[in-house]
Amino acid sequence: MKLRTSAAAAALALAAGLLLPTAQAGARPAACPTLKTSEGWYGDNKARIDALIAAHCHHKGGRKPLAVLDWDNTVIRNDVGDATFFWLLRHDRVRPPKDGDWSTTSRHLTPAAATALAAACPTGVRTLPTATDTRCADELLAVYGSGTTTAGRTAFAGYDHRRTEPQYAWLAQLLHGWTAREVRAFAAAARAENLAAPQGATQRVGSAEVTGWVRYYPQQLDLIRTLKTAGFDVWIVSASPEPVVEAWSGAAGVDAAHTVGIRNTTTADGRLTGHLEGCGTVRDGEDETIPYIDGKRCWINQDVLGVRGPAAERVQPPARRQVLAAGDSDTDVSFLRDATGLRLVLNRNKNELMCRAYDDADGRWLVNPLFIEPRQRRTSPYPCASTGYTAPDGTAQPVRRADGSVIPDQQDTVY
Repeated sequence: MKLRTSAAAAALALAAGLLLPTAQAGARPAACPTLKTSEGWYGDNKARIDALIAAHCHHKGGRKPLAVLDWDNTVIRNDVGDATFFWLLRHDRVRPPKDGDWSTTSRHLTPAAATALAAACPTGVRTLPTATDTRCADELLAVYGSGTTTAGRTAFAGYDHRRTEPQYAWLAQLLHGWTAREVRAFAAAARAENLAAPQGATQRVGSAEVTGWVRYYPQQLDLIRTLKTAGFDVWIVSASPEPVVEAWSGAAGVDAAHTVGIRNTTTADGRLTGHLEGCGTVRDGEDETIPYIDGKRCWINQDVLGVRGPAAERVQPPARRQVLAAGDSDTDVSFLRDATGLRLVLNRNKNELMCRAYDDADGRWLVNPLFIEPRQRRTSPYPCASTGYTAPDGTAQPVRRADGSVIPDQQDTVY
């Protein structure tokens, strides 16, 4: 397991030259840096971020300010989990479950999905021949991508919708049998292909044409560099498998010690199992929480702040929380709400997130179009007062403010 206390991670990053040391006593403090890239920022968003950095730079107040960013579609355009899964299927790198029993790959996989996968994919092989076996590749793609079988049957059930997303978790669980180093190598190969492909490219996996390109946002690379130059402690927290995100985050200036993702348990010889590490009240191997909505809050509290046990699931005192947070999806709502300074939202038309961002109850939300291929304006209002919130049991409910009042429907104005 990685060393995950803030002090230890900061010391590791300092030794690697990734963070600036605290100014020596008597030395003249350096000027606070500002964002260099102006293109793509909406309205006064850049100016407000620069002001936040100026208010906290160079350890003012005696504590390193914390910034936490989501990864997929927040720092990069498109999804590195998807890119890696497509690569795995194209290169026969998915291992079959023991004895062909697909129910062992996720405690939330439905019998219908387990039966469909068993019928589509062979047994008695070291790795599934998904580069040529279209039927098997298509079934895996359907379960992972849409949460249904190719016949339209529900693939996952019986989980807390505020703590985990079994489709995301399933990718990590399908990495069983490989080492983290091997997975990073797979992700690095997918990274090279997706960065080299032209923007908008697709690739064939099974019988489907899927996304075949990824790009870093220059604006977010600039933001990360500026935050680090200003002395911020910068972390990435993602609902993609941790070794996969590590293969990408280094080029953005965030080292592995500051990268959190879905984390498998491992065997004594370092191979990933099909089970996941836990957080808060969820123990290792119970597979009931990942860095997803409330689970992201838990993993930030546990890995970044060093809060253990049930307390990791709760909102921490303001002095301990992140000053700046950035995200693009409902999966990021909880840790964005926890930010005490600014909450940067990239608009992907996600209901709960946009309801809260546009409501802007405390004046700390920033909405920005995607920096690459921004979405068109949503023509209908976000259904905040009726169905914008997904409850733990999966039911759709109104989105409520901290005081319990219902957020009215919101128009899409930043696109």
